[in-house]
Amino acid sequence: MPKYVVGTVDEIAPGTRKIVDVGGRSIGVFNVNGEYFALLNRCPHQAGPLCKGNVYGFLKSGAVGEYEYGRPGEIVRCPWHGWEFDVKTGQSWFDPVQVRVRRYNVTVTPGSELVGVEGDEQIAEGAPPPPEPGTTPAEVAASTGDAGETEPGMEGMVKGPYVAETYPVTVEREYVVVEIGR
Repeated sequence: MPKYVVGTVDEIAPGTRKIVDVGGRSIGVFNVNGEYFALLNRCPHQAGPLCKGNVYGFLKSGAVGEYEYGRPGEIVRCPWHGWEFDVKTGQSWFDPVQVRVRRYNVTVTPGSELVGVEGDEQIAEGAPPPPEPGTTPAEVAASTGDAGETEPGMEGMVKGPYVAETYPVTVEREYVVVEIGR
C-alpha cells in the first residue's frame, strides 16, 4: 500500500488532530495519548465532514447526580447529524436509552386564522442536508430491540449501523505516516 508522510509527531500533539489530503482523500489523523489513528473525513451516514466534529469521551449516568466519564479523546461526533464514532475503530455508537427526540404538539388550524405566514423555509447554503428518514441516532435507537455487542468502556451503548473508514498509521523516525489502499 502507498505510504504518505502527513506530518511530524510535533505537529500532531496528544489530544489534537490534523486533516490532510492524501491520495485524493481527505483524512483526519488523531493523536490519542500518543497513539495515532486515521479516519476518512467523510461520515458514512450522509457524507458530512466527520473529522471536523468535536472530539471527546463518553459520559454515562446511572442515576441523577452520578456520572462516569471514560475514553477521553476517543470519540468524534459528526457535526452534521451527531453520529458518534470511535476514533480507534471507526465504529458508530449511541445510547438507546438516552437518545431521544423532542416531541412537539401539532394542531390543525384553518388558514384564515394564520397571520403573516410566509412560504416554505429554504435550507441555507452550505447547511447540512436533512437526514434520510430512519437514519438519525434517535430513530435507530427507537428501532433497535437488541443491546448488541459491547466493548470495554462501552457498556450500555449499542453499536450503530455505520462504520467510518480507517487507515493504518505508523510513526517512522519522527514522521507520522498513513497507508492507504488504491
